[in-house]
Parts: sequence; structure tokens; C-alpha cells
Amino acid sequence: MPITLKVLFFASARELAGNVTNSKIQLNDGADTKVLRERLAEKYPKLAPLIMDEDNLTLALNEEYIPSGEVLPLNDGDTVALIPPISGG
Repeated sequence: MPITLKVLFFASARELAGNVTNSKIQLNDGADTKVLRERLAEKYPKLAPLIMDEDNLTLALNEEYIPSGEVLPLNDGDTVALIPPISGG
């Protein structure tokens, strides 16, 4: 049975996704954050280099940051935020 996630796009991730602020994504039950990255890279090709680079794009699952290199299971109704590096001065 598929699960539905809400994905939020911020800063350069939003720009690379065509100025999409959020999207609903369906994945197979048992999917994890690695599968989500792969699906988003397929759906938004311009975003692919950033989304697959775990050192430069942080994911937040239900408002909790996921440490780089960790893969977490996803559940129906989860919200995942894509947070690229922020620069400023």
C-alpha cells in the first residue's frame, strides 16, 4: 500500500525544483529517506545533483533534522523538508 508524504522545498532546492514550495509524493510502504531522495531526483532532474549530495542537502523529517548519512523509514503522512546550505553575511 502506498504512503503519501508532504515535501517542502527551501531556498536553492525550491529554485531547482521550478519554484515549487511543496509537493505530495507517493512511495511504496516501507520506503525510506534514500528512496525519497532517488524519487525526487527522478521527478526534478535539475534538483538531482543537490538532492543526492547528503553533505550539502539536509533533510528534516517531521521537523527533526536527519544527520548526514542516516537513512530513516518513512510513514504515511510524514513531512520532509529539503534544506540546502544557507549562505549569508
